[in-house]
Amino acid sequence: VFSKIFSHEALESYLPKIQLVIKDTLRAWSSNPESINVYHEAQKLTFRMAIRVLLGFRIPDEELGRLFEVYQQFVENVFSLPVDLPFSGYRRGIRARETLQKGLEKAIQEKLQNTQGKDYADALDILIESGKEHGKELTMQELKDGTLELIFAAYATTASASTSLIMQLLKHPRVLEKLQEELRSKGILHNGCICEGSLRLDNINGLQYLDCVIKEVLRLFTPISGGYRTVLQTFELDGFQIPKGWSVMYSIRDTHDTAPVFKDVDVFDPDRFGQGRSEDKDGRFHYLPFGGGVRTCLGKHLAKLFLKALAIELASTSRFELATRTFPKITLVPVVHPVDGLKVKFFGLDSNQNEILTGTDAMLGATV
Repeated sequence: VFSKIFSHEALESYLPKIQLVIKDTLRAWSSNPESINVYHEAQKLTFRMAIRVLLGFRIPDEELGRLFEVYQQFVENVFSLPVDLPFSGYRRGIRARETLQKGLEKAIQEKLQNTQGKDYADALDILIESGKEHGKELTMQELKDGTLELIFAAYATTASASTSLIMQLLKHPRVLEKLQEELRSKGILHNGCICEGSLRLDNINGLQYLDCVIKEVLRLFTPISGGYRTVLQTFELDGFQIPKGWSVMYSIRDTHDTAPVFKDVDVFDPDRFGQGRSEDKDGRFHYLPFGGGVRTCLGKHLAKLFLKALAIELASTSRFELATRTFPKITLVPVVHPVDGLKVKFFGLDSNQNEILTGTDAMLGATV
C-alpha cells in the first residue's frame, strides 16, 4: 500500500498541492512584520501539508490550528516513560491521542461523504481503495491508525530538515545564488517568476545542484539520530558476537561523521555530491539519512520532494535574513533543531525581485 502512496504517479499528483501550501505559507511569513520562529512555523507547514495534501482533509484553518496544538502535545509525550500517573507525560500523551483521534474521525467521515471536486487521489484514497481491492473494507479504527501513521511520517523529520535548509541558505548565500542560476538555466525561473507549468516532477528531479543541496542538508543535519533493528542471524562485529534475536541500534549521525568517503565532514558543501566527486556513491552504507535495507523510510521520496519544492520557492519568491545577532546552537533531541527555533525575517518579492511591502489577507487565498 505504502509503495502506491509514495509512487512516482502519486507524488506527481501531490506536487501542485504541495506547491500551493508552500506558496501560501511563504506569503504569510513575508506579510508578518515581525520575525518568525522557523522551526515552529515549519512544523505547522508540514502538518498542514500532511492534512491537506496527503490526506485530503478539508479542515478550516481555525480547526486545523487546534488540531495542530493537540498533535504537538501527542508528539511531545509519545516517547514518555509508560508510567500512568495523573499529570504524567504518558497520561498527557494518551489524552492528546484520544482528542486527536476524535478530530481525525470527524475529518475522515466528512471526507467519505464529500467526494465532489476531487482532482487527484490522495494517500487516504489509495489506502481505502487498496483495502477494497483486497476484499477488506477498512474499519474506522484502521483508518484513524493509518492516518495518524501518515501524519507522523510526514511531520517531525520534514520540519527539522526544512529548518536546517533555511539556516544553511542563510549561512551560505552563494549556495542560494547557485540554486537560482540552475533554476534560470533550466527555464524554471525567468524575470524573478517561476514559469507556469515548469515545475513537474521530472523537471524537479533533473535539477542536479538542488539535489546536491538537499542531500548535504540531510547528511550534515540528519533529523533522526539512528534506528533499531532485530538481529535475524548471529553475526560477528569487531570480534564481538551479536546473537540472533537481539535488538541493535545503528547511528545515522555517527556514520555520516566517521564515513571515510566524506572529506571535511563538518563543512556544508553540496558539491561533494556533484558529478565530479560523488562522495555518496562509494560504498553502500556511508550515506543513509533515511535508514537502510528493507526497512528504509517509506516516505523518503515525499520528504525530498517537499524539501526541493520549498527550496525552489525560497530561491524564487522570498528574501530572508537572520533576525538575531548570531546563529543559534543546534540541539539533537527529539530531532535536530535550533535551540531558539531560528528567528528569521521574511520579505516577499515581486517579479523584479523587489520587496513587496504588504500584509493583506487577500494574499492568503490559495487553498487546497
